[in-house]
Amino acid sequence: MSDHHSITKEQPGRVPSPSLHEAGRTSAVRARLDRLAHKITTKEGWLGDYDYAWLCTPTLPCAFGRKKRKTTPPFYALDSDLPLVLALACGLQHALAMLAGLITPPIIFASTLNLDAETSAYMISASLIGCGILSLVQMSRLHLFKNYYLGTGLISVVGTSFATLSTADAIFNAMYANGTCPSTTAADGTVTRGPCPDAYGMVLGTSIICSFLEIFMSFVPPRILQKVFPPMVTGTVILMIGASLIGSSGIPDWGGGSNDCMSRPTSGFYALCPDISAPRPLPWGSPEFIGLGFLSFVSIILTELFGSPFLKNASIIVGLAVGCIVAGAAGYIDGSTISSAPAVTFLWVHRFKLRVYPPAILPMLAVYMSVAMEAIGDITASAEVSRVAVDGEEFDTRIQGGVLSDGIGGFLSALFTVTPLSIFAQNNGVIAITRCANRTAGRFCCMFLILFGVLGKISGVFLAIPNPVLGGVTTFLFASVAVSGIRVLSYCRFTRRDRFVLAAALSFGIGDLLVPSIFTHLFDGVSHPNKGLQGFFDSITIVLSTPFLVAGIVAAVLNQVLPQEDEDDGGDEPSVEVIDVEGHHVQLEKEKHEE
Repeated sequence: MSDHHSITKEQPGRVPSPSLHEAGRTSAVRARLDRLAHKITTKEGWLGDYDYAWLCTPTLPCAFGRKKRKTTPPFYALDSDLPLVLALACGLQHALAMLAGLITPPIIFASTLNLDAETSAYMISASLIGCGILSLVQMSRLHLFKNYYLGTGLISVVGTSFATLSTADAIFNAMYANGTCPSTTAADGTVTRGPCPDAYGMVLGTSIICSFLEIFMSFVPPRILQKVFPPMVTGTVILMIGASLIGSSGIPDWGGGSNDCMSRPTSGFYALCPDISAPRPLPWGSPEFIGLGFLSFVSIILTELFGSPFLKNASIIVGLAVGCIVAGAAGYIDGSTISSAPAVTFLWVHRFKLRVYPPAILPMLAVYMSVAMEAIGDITASAEVSRVAVDGEEFDTRIQGGVLSDGIGGFLSALFTVTPLSIFAQNNGVIAITRCANRTAGRFCCMFLILFGVLGKISGVFLAIPNPVLGGVTTFLFASVAVSGIRVLSYCRFTRRDRFVLAAALSFGIGDLLVPSIFTHLFDGVSHPNKGLQGFFDSITIVLSTPFLVAGIVAAVLNQVLPQEDEDDGGDEPSVEVIDVEGHHVQLEKEKHEE
């Protein structure tokens, strides 16, 4: 026997030595424990060399001639060693930056369906908890098989998609119109909607089956998706989403409420806003309401002018806080929602009947297509500010994993009693300003979101925000979405063909926006032999009555049908900069034009 074999042969009665693999694993565990001990027990581990004064120092507008900062904080990459205090600070900043976007949809859903305070508070908590849990999945980048992953591996946080708001509003209107949800008509013709929690359950149930569309889309190459949904289509959709939300929620709440009080009835429960049982009810559009909303709006502008980098990323929360302080001092806040909210809560404390509403299937499929395209843009923006590759095989797997996680998240979020989610892009601005792309900060962000949701009193506080304060803030939030859509459209070539496609799409979109009832009675004179055909007619009505859906469909169809025009110079199109749905930079490489 050779010497080599004699060395490796086990001797009788001798205990085998540990394998190299086991030794390496033990060494890695010991090294991790040593790093953890160093981080917890040393000043360097807690603080590092980050310039915290810069993060919290107020700024002056450029008109004051302030000199530009000579040094910038260090950049923390995805998996670099991050000081604990900075991880906590950046995590809280990420949570605050997206907080308004997370609480707004459940508040609007609850207001539209006239749900009680207990259910409304639960919906806010469920949104925060669900988004925190599913954001952790999105950041994970779990390897599934071959080149397929789950998650992006970036600080990609998720929240309720604004596209769902516009679609759900049309779905709820259809449910109240066909008697699925209860409503009463007064002697003067005023229609009052009753509570309808089952409608929310139907949206959740429909969302579950429609989520498989986005799961399927995650396995389609990203470049193919970008050809089917170019900036002409996505820009139109984003523009109409923002504009329709301003008209259906932002401005109505600014005036006092988006419920039945908006029509200023002369009698009944909604004769005053938000209703006659409120602490200081007033007619819709009263100067007191307008003033409160304007105060919140101006607070956002002043924070942008004078706030520190930390506050600028939380300007929406600042606007809400200032408005609530003044509204509370003036007696406009009803504290019953805070006192009735539980101290601690979690998912499934309140449940909804999950059912499929057939007329909502087509609109919800369109929502998931919009969510998938939004995810591609936001992932690209996140990769850019995180200083990782924005092309190549690794980047394609990040997009594939992100869209897949979005689709699975849509399925799970419905089980969490939360409407479809999409990647939020506000956090890209936080990364760009703080120069911290580390996933540890993202995980702390998720921890804060889950904590905010578990503490039920926080949801009660959010629910107590007066409508004018919420309206002043959400009008700005929704307007920023519309501006992002305009910015996306501005990078189109705007040939005669492009102008034609955009004009045709906006003809329907803006028409829907200005005259919402134009398609409501489209099938009133048609006999319906069965429920299936009735549901199909209702589905068409919902699609035609939702501005971003009908505009997006027209733009997508015409973009594929109409032939491309030749370039004036016959050359290649340059790379262009596109802004995603929340106003952040995305680099999209245009395809070379073929004559």
